[in-house]
Amino acid sequence: MCKCLHHQNRKVVPTHTNIRKRGQRRGMQNPIFQIPPETYQQLSDSERHLLDFIYKNLPRMSELSILKLSEEASVSTATIVRLMKKLGFDGYTSFKYSIKNNSHAMEDEPIKASVDTQIREAIRKNELEVIQTIQMLDTRQLEKAIQEIYKASKVYVFARGFSEFIGTELTVKLQLMGKNCEMHNDPNIIRVISRKLVKDDVVLFVSLNGETGELVEACKNFKIKEIPTITLTTRIDSSLARLSDIVIVGYKGEQSFFPEYEVRSRLPLHVLSRVLLDAYVIRLNNH
Repeated sequence: MCKCLHHQNRKVVPTHTNIRKRGQRRGMQNPIFQIPPETYQQLSDSERHLLDFIYKNLPRMSELSILKLSEEASVSTATIVRLMKKLGFDGYTSFKYSIKNNSHAMEDEPIKASVDTQIREAIRKNELEVIQTIQMLDTRQLEKAIQEIYKASKVYVFARGFSEFIGTELTVKLQLMGKNCEMHNDPNIIRVISRKLVKDDVVLFVSLNGETGELVEACKNFKIKEIPTITLTTRIDSSLARLSDIVIVGYKGEQSFFPEYEVRSRLPLHVLSRVLLDAYVIRLNNH
């Protein structure tokens, strides 16, 4: 296997300067829910409730007035304004503008009428998850993740259940790029390894809901030892997201075609991992 890039005196991968958008503060590129864990910790209970409501109703947000949102979410307009500012927007209007401005992709050619209605709904569900996930991406969190992976002496990928497929792909592709990387999915091994890692390592969690017990336990150990952690998830309010240093969040629809089983779509996580890998390759090639 190729030597890892850590041995190159921990150089930093070149990054692009963030573009400033009208209606947003400097450095905030359509953050929506990609807020740093430390910022999330500072949110009040009502602000967290509002954030969760917005997340679940994202497709409707561009059409809701601040008064209507206040009524439906059962929060004050002052709470809405405070949350918008913490998300990096000047106010609710600029937030709505950002949502509407980025939703044009959903208005492309309609799916052929000949397709069965239920199948169209299934297609729309997947389309929505992909588009909303891309809209929610925060390049700052992405850049931080790239830097941590680049300078780490070794990357550990932890995943369970269906998320293991994504973890395996991440691991193999990082190895192909010369990175010292290994993946674990066994709960006992994850617990043991979480007590043995050192600060030069970095850990990448892949978890749909961010509440898998052994992953949360491992992340607590890493936090105590100050080992950098990156999490790909669909829940910014999850235990894993709150504990992680870098959180990249995707959009998960509420509908499931297998409601009696815990086999929800990992499509948002696939999108996040693909973007992370592509961005890492780009930075590596630029270097």
